[in-house]
Amino acid sequence: MGFATDAIHVGQEPEPTTGAIVAPIFQTSTYVQEALGKDKGYDYARTNHPNRKALERCVARLEGGESAYVFSTGMAAIDALFRLLRPGDHTIVSQAVYGGVYRLTTQLLTQFGLEFSFVDTSDAAAVRAAVRPNTKMLYIETPTNPTMIVTDIAEMAKIANQHKLTMAVDNTFLSPYLQQPIKLGAHIVVHSMTKYLNGHSDATGGAVILTRAADAEKIYFLQRSTGAGLAPMDCFLVSRGIKTLAVRMAQHDANGMAIARYLEDHPKVKQVLYPGLAGHPQHEIARKQQRGFGGMLSFDVATMDAARTLLNHVKLCSLAESLGGVETLISHPASMTHASIPAEVRKRIGITDGLVRLSVGIEDEADLVADLDAALARI
Repeated sequence: MGFATDAIHVGQEPEPTTGAIVAPIFQTSTYVQEALGKDKGYDYARTNHPNRKALERCVARLEGGESAYVFSTGMAAIDALFRLLRPGDHTIVSQAVYGGVYRLTTQLLTQFGLEFSFVDTSDAAAVRAAVRPNTKMLYIETPTNPTMIVTDIAEMAKIANQHKLTMAVDNTFLSPYLQQPIKLGAHIVVHSMTKYLNGHSDATGGAVILTRAADAEKIYFLQRSTGAGLAPMDCFLVSRGIKTLAVRMAQHDANGMAIARYLEDHPKVKQVLYPGLAGHPQHEIARKQQRGFGGMLSFDVATMDAARTLLNHVKLCSLAESLGGVETLISHPASMTHASIPAEVRKRIGITDGLVRLSVGIEDEADLVADLDAALARI
């Protein structure tokens, strides 16, 4: 079946007892057993429940994986991924990674003996040079948050296979509708389902999608042992959001391109970071491996004062953390999503004080342009 059909039907079949077109929310903590050692597939909600199992089936299908496990947040999913490693193991991570991942790796996981190197993964030579005898994983964000650097996934897969590394790709920014890393050679895909998969800013969640049975067994063990699995209501909300993923992403993509072109021509915008623009350094790679360019972009207005003025005067664009909702969200990475990264590191990787991140929603394009135009006029 096609992508949109799978998004609507896989894991979301009518409820067999009543025929309800929408499966019920199994808001229960435990399940009665028929006899000692005999149950109906479920015993305790931390271990599993029908809403979680259904969502995992759907997400695995959309990403082309063999299995998937969903977690309470995207960071919980990423933490589980890194727990596949052992003390002394080394991971190469995309340089301009999300601030939460930088914080998790440098301030927490290093205390347990894991090692991390932050490398520009759009540079294959730099990645090869970073491989050590103890390197076990290659973790890629593409496009990166918020600098929108694109990594050639197929090229990275060659390096990973050559050195017997597990390659994981964070596909949050594009969703499986616009990019499918497993088809390009990734072993694992992670998502913050809070973003495009849910799409309505009303639930948090994360996912790990796997291609290998051994990895899947370990991730499930972590999910049930740490109690980080996604609750029934949140599973229901994400499943409901996924049903419209295809149509939403098509509109995010169209609006993202329109807003990027508008900003590119604006005299008060110093630079626009959007892989859909021909001037983006990895534009051709993005065209090759993506179905579209999505609704995420960043633009630089040169100074912190200019960014503050812009952010304080938008009306339709909502100043908020997060991304991927139907509404347009605007943020200041240096002081919000990436504040946990030291200032000197932010400067080195291109997260300037004048950089603004925009998650372009599905509103009418003209209304978004008018809102940005009025706010930019205040600078």
